[in-house]
Order: sequence, then structure tokens, then C-alpha cells
Amino acid sequence: MRNGLFTETGSRVIIPAVRKPEDLPAACASGWAIMFLLIGDLLTAEEYVRQGLAAGKKVFLHVDFITGLGSDPIVVKYIAERIRPTGIISTKSHMVKQAKKCGLQAIQRLFLIDTSALEHGIHNVRQNEPDALEIMPGLIPRVISELRSSTSLPIIAGGLIKDHQEIETALQAGASAVSMGNRTLWHSFAQA
Repeated sequence: MRNGLFTETGSRVIIPAVRKPEDLPAACASGWAIMFLLIGDLLTAEEYVRQGLAAGKKVFLHVDFITGLGSDPIVVKYIAERIRPTGIISTKSHMVKQAKKCGLQAIQRLFLIDTSALEHGIHNVRQNEPDALEIMPGLIPRVISELRSSTSLPIIAGGLIKDHQEIETALQAGASAVSMGNRTLWHSFAQA
């Protein structure tokens, strides 16, 4: 995502995170350029990705959530060749590394539950060189600022975002984007 994925969409970026199949049409109809798919299985993921791409979205498939695929690195090759999303999201470093080898963009998702998790996450990011980071929960501005000073990667704040003020706080702390599953916020947060 160093290729300007966030800059081409403006300074305020919301990423619809689709958690239920019935939310897919709303994400496709949203004015946002990027979509996270946190749904699907071996039989449906390809169709969900196809719908997102057909709507002109950059589609990132959260491979840890796709039922029936597992976490063997060959899964990423299958996803790259058969499902063909823009990229993947994963908490697993080996999946991020494999995505890069397969020509997919990769977002490393980090769960920042304590200082040790933060330090371990920074270490993994330096080794795997993802295109962006998604941090969970996204309501920790101090950590967003700390990560911003530790890496040049775009930072996506996600998880537990419930209102416009939390979006603004994350963006002001240095997040490049905010991902959320709240459909109302996808449409009500003004694109600037």
C-alpha cells in the first residue's frame, strides 16, 4: 500500500469491514475505495471478492476467517490464483510473507493487548514487510502515534469503533484509515 492506496482516496479513509453476507451490497455501494471481507468459505469467498471487484473496490480478504482453507501457505497461492482479491489480511506472519511472494498486497493485523504484543508486532512487521498494519483495538491513539514513529507503513485502526469522534481520534493520532463493520458509519462519515 505504499503505492498510494490511501492517498488516492483522500485524507479521510473509511474501510467497510464486511462481517455478514447481507452487508456486502452496502459495502459495494459505499463511496469508499477499499473493502475488507471478513466472511466467506471455500465455496463463497470467490463470489464475494468478485462482487467487490465488480463494484470497483480494492478487496482484501481476511484469510484467517475463510472457513475451509486453513493456514498452510499454499492457501495463499490458491487465493492469489483462484479467488484473486487485491490482497489479504492475516494475523499470521507466514501468510503475510507468502502473500507478498504470490504478488498480493498484505495487511498484517496486530492485536495489541500489552507492551509485549506491541514489541513482538513491530518485530514481525520488520521481518515480513506487509503493505500496511491493522491494529486492534483501534481506540488507542497513543499506540497509533508510537507505531507511526516506528514504521513508515500505513496504519489502519480497527475494532470497537462506534462513532465519528473515535474515527477522528484515530485519524488525528496518525492512522491512515479506519476499518469498521458499522454500516451506518460507512455512509454517514463524510468523505473529505
